Amino acid sequence: MSEEVATTAGAPAPIPRYFRNDADITRRDAHKQLLASLNRLITDYPPHHVPPGGGLYYGPISIAYLFYALHRVYPDLTLDEFPMNTWSAAYLEQAQASIKEFPHPTPTKCGVSNDIMSLIALYAVTAKDPDTVKELCDFAAVTLEENASNEWLYGRAGFLYLLRLVRGAFPGDKQTLELIEDTADEVIDNIMSSPRPWKWHGKAYVGAVHGAIGIITQIVLTDSSWAPKLEAELGALLSYQYESGNFPSSLPPGRDRLVQFCHGAPGVVASLLSIQKYFPNLQERIDRVIAKGRECIWERGLLTKEPCLCHGISGNALALDGKQFEHFLTYTTGHEIKSMGKDGMLEKSDDPSALWCGEAGRAWAWAVADMGLEKRFLGYNDV
Repeated sequence: MSEEVATTAGAPAPIPRYFRNDADITRRDAHKQLLASLNRLITDYPPHHVPPGGGLYYGPISIAYLFYALHRVYPDLTLDEFPMNTWSAAYLEQAQASIKEFPHPTPTKCGVSNDIMSLIALYAVTAKDPDTVKELCDFAAVTLEENASNEWLYGRAGFLYLLRLVRGAFPGDKQTLELIEDTADEVIDNIMSSPRPWKWHGKAYVGAVHGAIGIITQIVLTDSSWAPKLEAELGALLSYQYESGNFPSSLPPGRDRLVQFCHGAPGVVASLLSIQKYFPNLQERIDRVIAKGRECIWERGLLTKEPCLCHGISGNALALDGKQFEHFLTYTTGHEIKSMGKDGMLEKSDDPSALWCGEAGRAWAWAVADMGLEKRFLGYNDV
């Protein structure tokens, strides 16, 4: 899904990657659009209709995680008279019914897309259950194997996100916090001692989902004391920025093509915004990289892929600010998506309900706009 794939369409002419950003700057009522998005989600993709699988990335656990996060922001909001946490439980139940069929974590599948690890993490947080935290931490054994993946979606960096998620639920529990910290230390040590450049499927990726910026971000947000040791590495990564403001998908740099969270400037910009404060010596350089990256996103970021967080307009919007952020979101309404489809300018999602590939992610972006939340990606840099 997030891999580099050439966009083709069934029609004789391929759909272009993006369309021109030449309309007047506009905005929509974010709260109204949030409610419309959530209503589409529960109507078109009710809990029992969402196929299991996908962890926090797609599938029922990803939608449950959206509703869990929304309940914290909107404790009194209801859909069909049920609060957000009831919807979260309903989607979680759909995933739990298939737990025996989920593949166990392996060294190359132990990130946020792993169902068992994501399910355990979410249960630990909602039930405030220390025993479940121990169960999650026991999976460190899998991530410590020499051939373990390091990136966010399938690897150790994603496991760090899950550890941060549960850490926030046990503020006064010294024993549980020590277990989480010790586990995180072990995982970070193994990432840091891995050969450079970090590779996924034999390629040195740069971006947030499979690459170096995603790994650096997860390490630093988990334990900021590692930032000085990663400064040279981050500095080198900043130097890969193209003249256009975009970033290559992998090294050595190839064509300047993809402008999306998973591969390109949006993921790098979003990551830098959340870790910048830990790199005081690089502040000015990071500011310049962000400004240049945003210019590229503004110019080439209105993608024809169905709006989503990973490789669509919703994710690109979250890398922008102010009126530019609001303007991009206007292209993620139900009406706009239908119009793009009618015009033959929409590449449909394989996972249209998902947090990272579909409607649930669009809802999250509208919630960020509605409540003026920090522009963070749920499951990546929100904790």
